Amino acid sequence: MTAQTARTQPATTRATPIRGRARRSTTFVALTAAALLAASCGTGEDSPAAEGNTTPQEDTATTAATGTEGDEQGGQSFATAELTDPEGGQLGTVEFVEADGGTLVTVEATGLQPGFHGLHIHTTGLCEPDSANPNDPEERGAFLSAGGHLAGPDGGAGHPEHAGDLPPLYVAGDGTARITTLTDRLDRELLLDDDGSAVMIHENSDNLANIPERYAPEGPDEDTLMAGDGGSRSACGVVLG
Repeated sequence: MTAQTARTQPATTRATPIRGRARRSTTFVALTAAALLAASCGTGEDSPAAEGNTTPQEDTATTAATGTEGDEQGGQSFATAELTDPEGGQLGTVEFVEADGGTLVTVEATGLQPGFHGLHIHTTGLCEPDSANPNDPEERGAFLSAGGHLAGPDGGAGHPEHAGDLPPLYVAGDGTARITTLTDRLDRELLLDDDGSAVMIHENSDNLANIPERYAPEGPDEDTLMAGDGGSRSACGVVLG
C-alpha cells in the first residue's frame, strides 16, 4: 500500500460516523417537534378543554341562535303584536323590549312586497280590515280603525316627530323583513294606555317629510306631515301587554 492510500482511507472511515450522527440528530429534532405539537393541541386529560378552562364551540353557537345574551342586555319584553293583512293572513310579529335608553322594537315579517315601507305605531289598538276613519267617518279602508300616528304626550308634533314614527322597514326580494330599532319616544305606559295602540306597515315608503324646497317651496303639505306619504295600510297588529 502506498503512503497516499494510507492517508486517504482513514478520512473515509471518519466520514461515516459524521453522517450517522447527522441522521440521528435530524430524527431527534423531528420527534421533539412532534411531541411539542401534540402537547400544544391539548388533546389529553391535561388539556384546557378537559380542565373546563375553555367554552365549547357549540355553547357559543347556541347562545347566538337563542339570543340569550341579547335578551339579557335588552331587558324584558313587555308587549307584542301579531301582524295581519286586510284578508286576515298572518304576516309576522312585533316585540317591544325595555332597554337602556328606551324601547327596542323588533319586527319580523314575511309575505310583503319587496322594497321600503312606512313603519309606525298608530294611536288606537283596533285593526279592523274594513273600517271608518275615526276623524272622517265617511272615509273607509283597511285598518283605518287604528287612527293616525301615535303623537305622544304633547300631541302636537308633526311627522316625523310623532312618538310612533319609526325608521322605514326594508323588505328583501323574497318578501321577508327584519328590523330592530331603539326609540326613546315609546314606553309601556304610552303603548298600553286605555285605547291601546297598533303597529302599522304601509304600502309605500315613508319620506319622513323630507321634501326639498325645490319641490315644495312652502314646505311639506298637511298630508305629508300626517303620515309621510306612506300610502294605504298593508299590515296591522294590535299591541298587547
